[in-house]
Amino acid sequence: MNDRPILVFDGDCGFCRFWVARWGYRTGDRIEYQPFQNPDIASRFPHIPADRFAGAVHLIEPDGRTSAGALAVFRLLALAGAPQDTEPARLQGHASRRSGRAGSLLTGIYHRVPGAATVSERAYRVVADHRPFFTRLTTLLWGGVTEPSTYAVAGWWFRRLLGVVYTIAFWSLARQLLGLIGHDGILPAHAYMDAARAWAADGHVGVDRFRMFPTVFWVNTSDVFLEGICVGGAALSVLLVAGIAPMAVLPLLWLAYLSLSVVGQEFLSYQWDALLLEIGFLAVFVAPRGVRDRLRQAVDPPRLGVGLLLWLLFRLVVGSGAAKLASGDPTWHGLTALSFHYETQPIPTPLAWYASHFPIWFSKVSTAAVLGIEIFVPLLFVAPRRVRIVACVLLVSLQALIALTGNYAFFNALTALLCLFLLDDAALAWLVAKLHAKPPGNGLVGSGARRRTLILGAIVTLPVSVLTLGASLGVAVPGAQWAGPLAAWVAPLRSVNRYGLFAAMTTTRPEIVVEGSDDGVAWSEYEFRYKAGDPRRRPPWVAPYQPRLDWQMWFAALGTRDSEPWFKDFLVRLLEGSPDVLRLLDRDPFNGRPPRYVRAILYRYRFSDPTERRSQGVWWTRELTGEYSPPLTLAARKP
Repeated sequence: MNDRPILVFDGDCGFCRFWVARWGYRTGDRIEYQPFQNPDIASRFPHIPADRFAGAVHLIEPDGRTSAGALAVFRLLALAGAPQDTEPARLQGHASRRSGRAGSLLTGIYHRVPGAATVSERAYRVVADHRPFFTRLTTLLWGGVTEPSTYAVAGWWFRRLLGVVYTIAFWSLARQLLGLIGHDGILPAHAYMDAARAWAADGHVGVDRFRMFPTVFWVNTSDVFLEGICVGGAALSVLLVAGIAPMAVLPLLWLAYLSLSVVGQEFLSYQWDALLLEIGFLAVFVAPRGVRDRLRQAVDPPRLGVGLLLWLLFRLVVGSGAAKLASGDPTWHGLTALSFHYETQPIPTPLAWYASHFPIWFSKVSTAAVLGIEIFVPLLFVAPRRVRIVACVLLVSLQALIALTGNYAFFNALTALLCLFLLDDAALAWLVAKLHAKPPGNGLVGSGARRRTLILGAIVTLPVSVLTLGASLGVAVPGAQWAGPLAAWVAPLRSVNRYGLFAAMTTTRPEIVVEGSDDGVAWSEYEFRYKAGDPRRRPPWVAPYQPRLDWQMWFAALGTRDSEPWFKDFLVRLLEGSPDVLRLLDRDPFNGRPPRYVRAILYRYRFSDPTERRSQGVWWTRELTGEYSPPLTLAARKP
């Protein structure tokens, strides 16, 4: 009698050999695998005819229990989840536990659900009778790789490239920080924190004030300290790129960017800011221990951490697609959205001008493709490995096309960064070979305490993220009555967010032109660096840098001056001649001297047509539509 279960299979069948190899990684040495062609099998199990072995796999357990066909596979998977003592088995524990849970569920359904056994065995027989076809299908979907997927290489590149994005984010912000939220900026951080302190003094004492306003700027809001946090964040980002102590660096990066996002107010409220914070928060849970993060020593990150990052990618992409359809916007439903998008997006690239002149049928096909990719491709995240590679290629290609026609800061890079976890180590093996590194190690990151922290993080973030996704889909989520308060409690941390760009497509392009005057009669135009202004100026290439004032001007033009309180503060700073604010602009017609009056005029901009481009050399045409803000002056300087 065998002392452990034994699976007998057809050793001449390539399909059987492939799956036996995969199962072997999950069951370790607890299961013995033998082809029925082995002469010992006939002597060990004389009561089972050879033709039955040839027709189906058989699982013979130590107590004599024998299963065949589909039931044998289900029982095998259930046994895969049993505790194992060998080192290889421990390293593959996460895969084994998943297989064990699936096998136990399938075995229960097989025995308890009427008709399930019949359906299962018939499905098994279809596969067994067409093994050549399913062998080719298996090779197509899995590529002949029998090992369970691991993500050591993806995790290593993820951390490096996240460091690059953090570097860009801090560098981009540092160049604009004082003009936006400095002491003489548009929305001074010190005024914001003074309001927070007044709120805290009004009975909101203790740690709750730090939850509601999670920022280090409770300590100091001077310009030097603001810039110091930016410079410090950039320095930490470089350490992350270099692979220095990622477990220590990542939480500090998250805290630094969160602190700036809080006091940055409207200027740091974009979806890529939220996405960077959420990715940065989850990255803490997949960071390896040690002083140096080397590729040749890379370890497989915790599967729960990888799952949370892929769940974020799923919410990000599906949320964007679903929001477009759920909004009821006629341009998305009519597939005409992209015929407007290239012209009306915040800061188009030069290629957007050419794309805006595509024929309408091409724009409709492109719009349908965008919706199809955003809604259906994420469903492939749980598919076999080669299908996941296809999903990665489609999503990254979409982000590349978006980046070619629009300047969206580091949003496209962050989305592509998440797609790395659709590529397992087998898919990225060529990178390891190219770098002359040894194959990555396979193991769990961190101690039991870290795993418990990861589980706690999942317990908190998953219900909230499900709630936010349901809101994007317009679906009432069961349990919202208790998940809602939890979502409200963690909301100030800005690390579990709702996503959905361009749910409603703008079909016209209003633009604000700011002018100054010394006498209220002759007006001179301020020129912004990147937003549409001078019709002859070509649309810029600016991403991954984000000109935050230029972006806010696009949003302001869609509303009214009263709906954008910061805009009046901006005009006041122009009247004061704030050097920090003037540095955010491309051209100051008064050369640093404050004008007596400022006003804002609203124009409607359109891309020029090819004839206008050739004859007039203009990229834009514009027509005056009205006044956005009447002339303002400082009270002390009135005549």
